[in-house]
Amino acid sequence: MQTPATRFHAEPGNLSLRDYGDSRGSHAHDHFQVLIGLAGVLDLEVEGRGARVGAGESHVVVPGDRHDFESRGGSQCLILDTHQPQWARCAGRPPVDASRLHALAKYLAQCAQHPHASALALQHGPALLLEAWGAAAPAHGRGRAIDWTALAAWARARWHEPLGVADLARVACLSPSQFAQRCRDEQGMSAMHWLRAMRLAHARELRLAGVGVAETARRTGYRSPSALTAALRRLGSF
Repeated sequence: MQTPATRFHAEPGNLSLRDYGDSRGSHAHDHFQVLIGLAGVLDLEVEGRGARVGAGESHVVVPGDRHDFESRGGSQCLILDTHQPQWARCAGRPPVDASRLHALAKYLAQCAQHPHASALALQHGPALLLEAWGAAAPAHGRGRAIDWTALAAWARARWHEPLGVADLARVACLSPSQFAQRCRDEQGMSAMHWLRAMRLAHARELRLAGVGVAETARRTGYRSPSALTAALRRLGSF
């Protein structure tokens, strides 16, 4: 008896976390299917060609390709079903930074299990995955475009880390000096000022939603509730 893949729907967006077992039979889609391995090994057959997706590995199935999945020991993958044409550039070639792609996939997999609490991250997850793969289209005349909304969502998930300009630049696929200049040009402030503004905006959002000071400080990476209170008072938001 075949064991179907388990799917946890992530809304909004088209990301899901799936557990695989026995084969479900050959099938095809009219969209790209991006698989990023989180645990176990998933064996694939795509148009008669064998492939595998282990933890930290990835694969893109292009529209129309008949494929089948099987995992004898069980496998878990983050799945992106998308019509976004840029994924055609990812098929058949590895991601530019596999470790970064895998780390992002693990975070989005956690979000997929709590979609209502992680709606913003899931909304921007597909764009971040494409960027991590290294296939986002550059902006004309300026080199690589910076998706500031997606970058803010990435930072929001990491307030507990000591984020700096180098971290933001790495996500944007720019050098720190290039990112700093683009931030001044496009956001009208220094990169660290922008990062502090995003952190404070998130804190203010949580407080307006009724979240307590201590919990807000924990979620947004402030060292103490009093440090958060002082920052919000300086902003005139407390």
